[in-house]
Formats: sequence, structure tokens, C-alpha cells
Amino acid sequence: MTKRYLYSFFAIVLTNLIFSQSSNQAIANGDEPNVLYRNEMYGKVFLHGRGLGINFTRGKHVTATRKRLFEIDALNLKHPKEIKTSFSQNNLKRFVYGKLNNVLLFRVGIGNQITIYKRADRKSVEIRTSYFIGANLTFAKPTYVLVYRQDFFGQKTQVSKKYDPDVYSIDSIAGKGNFFDGVSSTKIYPGFYAKINLSFEYAPLTYKIKAIETGIVLDYYPNALPIMARNPKENFVVTLYVGFVFGKRWF
Repeated sequence: MTKRYLYSFFAIVLTNLIFSQSSNQAIANGDEPNVLYRNEMYGKVFLHGRGLGINFTRGKHVTATRKRLFEIDALNLKHPKEIKTSFSQNNLKRFVYGKLNNVLLFRVGIGNQITIYKRADRKSVEIRTSYFIGANLTFAKPTYVLVYRQDFFGQKTQVSKKYDPDVYSIDSIAGKGNFFDGVSSTKIYPGFYAKINLSFEYAPLTYKIKAIETGIVLDYYPNALPIMARNPKENFVVTLYVGFVFGKRWF
């Protein structure tokens, strides 16, 4: 009985080894192996309704049409009412009047991907849908502006100050302060998110990943997030996005 198990074990290992070598050789020759890849990894650059972002995703097949995914997002988050103020003088930097915080957001989540339409050949497009849930961590750094001050001799100078809508009017602001001013005063807003998307895979080779992805994300903050003065803090942030996906698959 023990010998039978040993023979079966070695037969399985040998078969998998031969199969893997033949598949790798087919890929090296530029051919398409007729196999199901178990693993994949890809990156994404995306534009969303309130900024730009990047993504890393790791996937693994659970069944022939379903994958389990792990993802990380990094993106900036602007307010819809942000408008940069410009001046005719060259020495004044453009700034967003009324902006309280510069916001950087990170998401970490898990999800599933389901194939809706499987591609029949290289020239066709495969359609998939994915959904994720996870946690987000948002960093809000106070905005600093250059304001006019008079020195001891009555000369007008510029100093970098934390923006306060009750203290500094638009006429008292010379421009945007140094981005790194106020880093030590950055506040962290933890929260949660949910995401659903559609992706359209068009890579000519099955072991490569090239796709266009579009979706919607809901971020929730138990402690409301402040971005713009004279506007409500936000507990819920909904964004639409579109992105370009590129990566690879392997056994």
C-alpha cells in the first residue's frame, strides 16, 4: 500500500514538472499554452473624479471563472470646488483659496473577480467584474500659504502660515506655501471602503495582462474629513474612476 502511494506521488510530481516545462517552453517560443494560470499580479494607473492614483493587485484562481484578489491603492483626494487662483505677477504662486488640507489616501482590501464573458480567441475581449471591501487610511496635511507682513523697516515681506479662513482673506495671501510646511501637524483619518468595477481584457497573449477598468468606490469616515473651508466635512466620499491595467500571469 505504501509503495502504491509513493508511485502515485512521484507520478503526479513528474507529470506536473513535464507539464510546467512544456508550458514554459511554449511561452518562450511565442506560442500560447492551453492552460489555466493560477496566479497573477498587475498594476494600475487610474484617474478618478477627484484626483489620480495607482494600484497594486495580487490574484489567485479559486475556480476557472473566479479569482480571489488582494489590492493596495494610493491616491490623492481633492474637493470638487477646488479652483486654483492665479495672478498676473510672476512672483506670486498659484494656490487654492479655501483649502484646509492636502489629502493622501491609502486603501488595503480583499475581493473577488468573476468572469462574465470569456474570450474565445486572442482578438476578442474578456469582460470581468470585481468587488472589494477593506480599510482606508487617509492623511490630511494642513495647507500653508504665504501671507504679507511688514518688517521693522516697513517693508512688505512674505511668511508661510497655516491657512485659517477666519484670519486670512484672499487679499492677504501672496501664494502657496512650502508643501512640507505642516507635515508634523498631519492628521490621520481611518475609515472603510467598498469598490465594484468592470474590466475589459485585451492582451494578445494570455499570460500577459492588459485591460481597461472602470468602477465606483465608496469611502466612509467615522470622523468626517475636512478639505475645504465653508463646506461640510465629509463622512462619505463617492468616486468614479477609469484606469489602465498591466501585468502578468503564471502557474
